[in-house]
Amino acid sequence: MHSDTTGSWTPVALSADLPAGTVMPARIPAGLIALWRSDSGRPAASANRCPHRGMSLSHGFVRGEALSCIYHGWSYAQDGGCLRIPAHPGLTPPEAIRVKTYAVEETGGVIWVAMDEPSSKPPRLEGLTPLRSMTADAGIAAIEAAAGAKASAEGLVEPAESTDTLCLLLTAREDGQTLIHVLLKGETTPAARIAASRAAEKLRRAAEDLQKKGIAQ
Repeated sequence: MHSDTTGSWTPVALSADLPAGTVMPARIPAGLIALWRSDSGRPAASANRCPHRGMSLSHGFVRGEALSCIYHGWSYAQDGGCLRIPAHPGLTPPEAIRVKTYAVEETGGVIWVAMDEPSSKPPRLEGLTPLRSMTADAGIAAIEAAAGAKASAEGLVEPAESTDTLCLLLTAREDGQTLIHVLLKGETTPAARIAASRAAEKLRRAAEDLQKKGIAQ
């Protein structure tokens, strides 16, 4: 959702952007997190700071089912527990050494993260195929104005000029930007994907222009 309601789900990335064995930075209302996928394909979300020296875990690496800090190699399981401290190979890390983790759900090609224990599942995006993600230097109001349509409670906007082919999933960021996940309706042919991508880019530019002019504040 595009609100910052505690416990709500935030669509942070598309599944295709997080291959197995990789980690990337993502953003939820609480701030930056490390979004990663184990070698077996399970997605996970961890606080971005290693408890040891505060290095960003999104700069780390994935080995097997663990996320490791790039600085000193401390490794963490998907539940946040520390698994290994390379400088002390014979030590079983104390239970107190943990990194905060967040609930993750992957549905319809979108990865959702919840700040707190969610009471329900994230929205199901029936009939929609993820295409790409992009960031707009504009708020949701400007994007709605450029699209000629309002966002739903789930953060979905159907642009007035392309309601049959395109849908946007919006997430507001605290820096005034908006993360846009572009979703296709109907055909997913190469021509349809190119046309949808161009339409989304055009809408983004229009929203950024409105934001600069202060028309959609």
